[in-house]
Amino acid sequence: MPTIHGAPCITHRGDCTAVAITCTGGHLTADFTLPDGRVVSPYSRSPWTPDEAGPDLPSLLSHLRGDFFCLPFGPQQDGPPHGDPANAAWQHATGSPAPLDLLQETTDTRCEVRKRIGTEAQHTALYIEHCVTGLSGRWSYGSHPILDFSNLPDGAGRVTTSPIRWASTYPGLFSDPANKEYQALQPDTEFADLRRVPLAPEPPTSLENTGRAEQLKTTDLTRYPARPGRDDLVMLVNESATEAQPFAWTAAVLDGYLWFSLKNPADFPATLFWISNGGRHDAPWNGMHTKRLGLEEVCSHFCDDVAVSREDRLAAQGIPTTREFHPDRATTLRLVQAVAPVPENFGAVESIVPAGDQSLCISSDRGQSIEAACNWRFVRNH
Repeated sequence: MPTIHGAPCITHRGDCTAVAITCTGGHLTADFTLPDGRVVSPYSRSPWTPDEAGPDLPSLLSHLRGDFFCLPFGPQQDGPPHGDPANAAWQHATGSPAPLDLLQETTDTRCEVRKRIGTEAQHTALYIEHCVTGLSGRWSYGSHPILDFSNLPDGAGRVTTSPIRWASTYPGLFSDPANKEYQALQPDTEFADLRRVPLAPEPPTSLENTGRAEQLKTTDLTRYPARPGRDDLVMLVNESATEAQPFAWTAAVLDGYLWFSLKNPADFPATLFWISNGGRHDAPWNGMHTKRLGLEEVCSHFCDDVAVSREDRLAAQGIPTTREFHPDRATTLRLVQAVAPVPENFGAVESIVPAGDQSLCISSDRGQSIEAACNWRFVRNH
């Protein structure tokens, strides 16, 4: 069992993928081999190792990297932030022949969570499944991939999603100067276009006198890295799936390739952008967590406590922020996370649609298109 970035990991190598999952917290990173032989590593690893982070932090922060499953999503009264799945030990499922079939018996939510990471020949894709058994009541949850843009100049990365029907900055101060944190965006402001999101007139120090949204300057969240020294959070909700568009998607064009995720919006109604560019200065951040971007698929009220998510604050907009789990029924949640090469000057992803059962057509805002091998039906067939 190799130690990677200071953490023992369960690993598996396929023909196009090399996956590592931390035994503590189940944080996933992966290297992908593109058809031209390039090996790309889109996922972030924190600037610290678990030993460097100090003993008083939750495992979530000491091991912070890549993608991890959260149940509940956000803080909770009687357990670690983002729940045991993001903090506690995972074991290989007894008797399973699959190398990436992991199991956890949670102590906070008192249920069983099974994590399966699948690969397919010649697909630069991960087929991610979490199956929850024995859980009762209404809970928030989510997937928390963090990408690393640190090798890109400012504004060179392009970040887009499938069409959205609602979006807002965080309702409160996401980054509070009293905690050595700083943000750029105007709090509690709805917006319709990721390219025009209101900036606060000054880095806000309170929720009072932060300016009227229609009078504010805006910033473009589709271009990253941007706004150094600031950490922000926005939440957006995609349009529902249709026959022509049977999944929702999020995409980031990086250095000659793109990373994308696919979801069933009925399972993951919202997407969070955690924009982390050195805005936190308390330990372990110390201003070092820069040019990272979380593109998180969730059923939650932003990153708030699960008790807040249960208040249904977005019910008037038809946006669920929890899901009802039944102890006698398994709930399966699936995502695809994948990469594909793109030509020079590809621009930003404008659409991702099926091009057959095992293929996608990915088009850009500059009129270019590529085809990517992907079993997109995975997010629908459960």
